Amino acid sequence: MRPAQLGHLAMLLFSMLVAGSFALGAMAANAISPLALNAVRFWIAVIVIGAAVLATTGVRRDAVAAPWRYVVLAGFLTTYFVLMFEGLKTAPPVSAAAVFTLTPIFSAGFGWLLLRQVLTSRMALALLIGALGALWVIFRADLAAILRFEVGQGELIYFWGCVAHAVYTPLVRKLNRGEPAVVFTFGVLLVGAVMLTVVGWRDLRATEWAALPSTVWITIFYTAVFASATTFTLLQFATLRLPSSKVMAYTYLTPSWVIIWGVALGDGWPPVLVLAGVGLTVVALGLLLKE
Repeated sequence: MRPAQLGHLAMLLFSMLVAGSFALGAMAANAISPLALNAVRFWIAVIVIGAAVLATTGVRRDAVAAPWRYVVLAGFLTTYFVLMFEGLKTAPPVSAAAVFTLTPIFSAGFGWLLLRQVLTSRMALALLIGALGALWVIFRADLAAILRFEVGQGELIYFWGCVAHAVYTPLVRKLNRGEPAVVFTFGVLLVGAVMLTVVGWRDLRATEWAALPSTVWITIFYTAVFASATTFTLLQFATLRLPSSKVMAYTYLTPSWVIIWGVALGDGWPPVLVLAGVGLTVVALGLLLKE
């Protein structure tokens, strides 16, 4: 397969795995501090990715050059995840996933600022359609709520996390100096784990780990292995092979995957009017991926 095709395949898997963190995260968000949860899941991911690095490429000397790059990237990434779980305390998973689909708009803007990646008219149309679909889902298909601009607190908190994620995507391409995706991911995760441990030390000590429900531990290990270690590597891999706007286009699949996850976990289907907004995000995906 060509590099671009491998990048698309990586992002398809990425979108499915990320969607699981919304469905499971909503079940655990109110049972543990976002800082404590993310600190533990980052350290688990560090162990998983570290083992992969040792088994494959190893850490070359040039990979530790300019360590400030990992600090910058980890800062944006940890901000995203902490705000995500903070937002999921009140935001329904499908609504949060719809907020996530707004990131391609910001990613395209930051992609131009940082990498001078040009946005074509078709891509601009796709981003507009996707944004309209996302807003329809965020406001629960309630036209009156849209006119009053009644945004839930959880969605608003997560919105700022998505801005941080949108900056992170083009920064990966700008700051990478040829390091393998798995090595670069390990560096970001390690620095992120240290950051979260320092900032969240009080929450880590205050958490009664033995009393946590099983859903929290399932969420921690799922997000650590699949929604952290695996997806970070997939994102780094795809970002080095696709433009930022195409990478982030796959976020438009997230609401659809979240609905499927929800049905599998027994939540049932959302209202038909909400599904119409999800349909628009899928149309946007098709436009963005068209050559």
